[in-house]
Amino acid sequence: MNLGGELGNFIRPRRLGRLVGSDSGMLLERDPDTVREPDIAFISAQKLPLNVRLSGYYEGAPDLVVEIVSPSDGPREVYHKARMWISFGVSLVWVVNPENRAIEVHRPHQPLLSLTENDILDGGEVLPGFNYPVRDIFDL
Repeated sequence: MNLGGELGNFIRPRRLGRLVGSDSGMLLERDPDTVREPDIAFISAQKLPLNVRLSGYYEGAPDLVVEIVSPSDGPREVYHKARMWISFGVSLVWVVNPENRAIEVHRPHQPLLSLTENDILDGGEVLPGFNYPVRDIFDL
């Protein structure tokens, strides 16, 4: 919730796009249809103008996906889920692991970046200027 709130506080006033939660499906391909539900996703206003009403699934890849690791998720499963998002065109995937208080940053054609609670999470080219201490994501 901390990260989602901080993202919303950054995105909304700048009118950068839309932030959606896990109840929003992304239609990534057709025939056969592939629909996935990220825990949090950001879709830029360039891809989905703010004045366009979205009904049903968003057709396409969001710009940013945040996946929260649950206790039942295995490391291999989480890695493959992040890489799946990248393969469909997502520019930035953050895998948040509350158990070890760390974040994996996945980007196309770049090495995996692991952040600890002593690091700063940044939005890179997707959300320039967004910076948030990893520690604050996990502290209540």
